[in-house]
Amino acid sequence: MDDAAAMAAALEQARQALAGPDVPVGAVVLDASGSVIAGGHNEREAGGDPTAHAEILALRRAAAVTRSWRLDGCTLVVTLEPCTMCAGALVLARVARLVFGAWDPKAGAVGSLWDVVRDRRLNHRPEVCGGVLEPECAALLAAFFAGRR
Repeated sequence: MDDAAAMAAALEQARQALAGPDVPVGAVVLDASGSVIAGGHNEREAGGDPTAHAEILALRRAAAVTRSWRLDGCTLVVTLEPCTMCAGALVLARVARLVFGAWDPKAGAVGSLWDVVRDRRLNHRPEVCGGVLEPECAALLAAFFAGRR
């Protein structure tokens, strides 16, 4: 699966969050062959859980599928640049590659505000590809917030 197709799957996850009160961020995890093995969307409001970001839920589900916390060879695809918590989690999970859509200048930890995943002091640094289907990812978020102002 190419990056655009994987991001389309993450966008579909994000749209599922629109059914509830959560910010529409979606994520999928691809195995080494490029197949989707897990997905998730924000559920912080729905579940009252501050850690229920799309990335965290997708990583947890992928770990359950693989029966390992080490997600070697996997790719995390997410519609919004990860925050510090999610960036740290994907580094600790040994995710090989991160693909994201929209940049997050307020909380992004993959180049916008911080750059956690490329910090040379860490023992693992994934490959990063940002801006995939950025207009579509940003538009979904803009529409969500416009409806709440």
